[in-house]
Amino acid sequence: MDARQTVEEIRMVRQARLFHDEPVPQDVIDQLLEVARWTGSARNTQAWHFILIQDKATLKTLSEARDGINWVAGAPMAIALVFNGEQPTFEGYDEGRVTERILIAAKLLGYGGGTAWYLDDAEKKLAYDVLKVPADKSLRSIVVIGRPTTTKDLRPNANIPGRKPLSEILSMETY
Repeated sequence: MDARQTVEEIRMVRQARLFHDEPVPQDVIDQLLEVARWTGSARNTQAWHFILIQDKATLKTLSEARDGINWVAGAPMAIALVFNGEQPTFEGYDEGRVTERILIAAKLLGYGGGTAWYLDDAEKKLAYDVLKVPADKSLRSIVVIGRPTTTKDLRPNANIPGRKPLSEILSMETY
């Protein structure tokens, strides 16, 4: 694949919420974790810890935190992103970077994924308890990976697909 094809593949990364019922091979998992490990971080703090989740019962429990993430139960695996909780601004930036890198790598490897967020204290408590995350750490999201059956959003409150034209979101030199 040349550079232009790779850029096109990156452009086509979409949130997947429905997956085939097949495990993600260990070599793919290893590559995804290496991409995560090598993702840049603010001040190179690497203030993260990754929890690989493949147990179906655990994924089901994690999916029950709220209706909007019930699709997690159907995934073959997920990676929980746990941060030190010491520098929320830097860690929020790093969370976005590592999430996107994992999703891009999954796409390039023939897989797909999505991000599930825990929004309020009750949702976070469920995830902390299930994954035995220490209270002084920060856990807001998990990246779910599998071979997608579709990237179409089938939820009743599905987002509007597509993108705004560049002419609506780009200025030259000043706003």
